[in-house]
Amino acid sequence: MMLRKNSFLAVCVCSAVMTLGVAVAVPQANDLGVFTNEGSVGQTPPGCQARYDAAKGQYRITGGGANMWAATDAFYFVWKKVSGDVTLSADIQWVGTSAAEHRKAVLMVRQSLDPGSPYADAVSHGNGLTSLQFRGAANEQTYQIVAAEDGPSRLRIVRKGSRFTMYFGKPGEELKPAGPVEYVSLEGPFFVGLGVCSHVATTLETAIFSNVKLEENVPGK
Repeated sequence: MMLRKNSFLAVCVCSAVMTLGVAVAVPQANDLGVFTNEGSVGQTPPGCQARYDAAKGQYRITGGGANMWAATDAFYFVWKKVSGDVTLSADIQWVGTSAAEHRKAVLMVRQSLDPGSPYADAVSHGNGLTSLQFRGAANEQTYQIVAAEDGPSRLRIVRKGSRFTMYFGKPGEELKPAGPVEYVSLEGPFFVGLGVCSHVATTLETAIFSNVKLEENVPGK
């Protein structure tokens, strides 16, 4: 797992990881907007990165990885640790065309950065397929609920307790729900963020996430 964080603490963490023989990227000062960290989950090729354009309010994420499916994931992730109920919304646009119809751009809520972690996400595939995907427990299989229409450009994932719901549609229009599912058990703190998977282990794909909105409801506040 590669870590980047805009702090001295992250430099210390990365140095410690290097001493354990795990390859990590050199920490870089990189403003990530509402998120705090970026890095690879699972095995990804060189060149993965995230850039946040504050003027445009856009995240440009380049990621690789063979897939996010079955019992293990491989993708590039931009995240923040949170607790309690959470809602994440974004418009998604792919950069360029690709032969990888199942490249994935996701809004994800995830227990850990382990490849087999429990998670739920709202995912836009390269061919327009949109679904609520989820893995209920560590290293189990992945399942999905497919949206009623292909190609929506705005997605939202909502976590309320053990319930996860995806919403999809066009910017400015009322979003439609898919789900919910209640098979994903997460304990706080957990990770919420944006991710990209190329669906080909050796290549990279890029997606732009705009109008990103992260809403947190921490218990006791």
